[in-house]
Amino acid sequence: MKYEITRRRFLAASSAVLAAPAIVTMVRPTRAGTTLTLGHGAAPGNPRAVAAQKFAELVAEKTAGRVTINVAGAETLGTDSAMLTSLRTGALDFTANSQGATSALVPELAALGLPFLFENTAKAMQVLGGPIGAELVKRFEAVGVVPLDWWDNGIRHLTNSKRKVAAPAEVSGMKIRTPADPMTMDIFQALGAATEQIAFGELYVALQQGVVDGQENPLANIDSSKLYEVNKYISLTGHKWESTPFLMSQIAQARLGGDLEAVKAAAKEAGELQRKLSADKDAEVLAAFRRISAIEVTEVDREGFANATASVAESWKKKPFGDFVAQIESAAKG
Repeated sequence: MKYEITRRRFLAASSAVLAAPAIVTMVRPTRAGTTLTLGHGAAPGNPRAVAAQKFAELVAEKTAGRVTINVAGAETLGTDSAMLTSLRTGALDFTANSQGATSALVPELAALGLPFLFENTAKAMQVLGGPIGAELVKRFEAVGVVPLDWWDNGIRHLTNSKRKVAAPAEVSGMKIRTPADPMTMDIFQALGAATEQIAFGELYVALQQGVVDGQENPLANIDSSKLYEVNKYISLTGHKWESTPFLMSQIAQARLGGDLEAVKAAAKEAGELQRKLSADKDAEVLAAFRRISAIEVTEVDREGFANATASVAESWKKKPFGDFVAQIESAAKG
């Protein structure tokens, strides 16, 4: 059964003002209990959106209906950055967020996106399952946030509306939208592009109107938000991997009491689904893109791109947390 929650009602609870309502789905408990809200920015059908709804269903099941999760997607509750602010104040309880926005809270997180660090999600999850992940959890907890799992935001690729891009020099001079992620900005600036930070929900129109020439995202996001309609050139750069940190407010954690472990288990189970869906979606979408004559999919000189962006990793090792950056790089190569 579906119920309504409005953006206005949500932000009224956190003393904010919004202009318009939106409908989201929720899972209703079998009896009165704790009601919490999960926000994310993905479009319907995206693996993040599907897994978020699965998380709500699993929580209801594992807590025998004592805990209800309202799911609000597609930036209904604001941008990723705004949702993180709400998370820390307790106005929002969970968010499946972006690595770029979240690195504003824990700058070390951005180092997971070092150029060409991870070839696939399996290797990234291996690293996050060890000391690197444990250290990141400590750093999140220091800012009032509890990481429940590391969902997958995929290997990222470049799209644009101007020309076929197969070599690093062909990116130079382009205006590329990136998330507010310092690592991604550094990568594309190293390639000679001008970077613009535009909210994901506004990206389609920005590309359509020529505010920027291109953008970078995993194939699943390019597909679910129909970015290929306004960017016909897709270059399989695979320039970085990104996580989708699945986060809980420490305030929400305190409210859960004896149901906390069930919620943590639901997050892990939903994460396994999300990562599988993401991998399956990438393969499915790439095959579909190759069949569409209006889209030009290009294999690139990956070694050339790696060489052109090698300076990024070296510059990040000079940051205050440079030792941690070096540890991530070492773990990825191990």
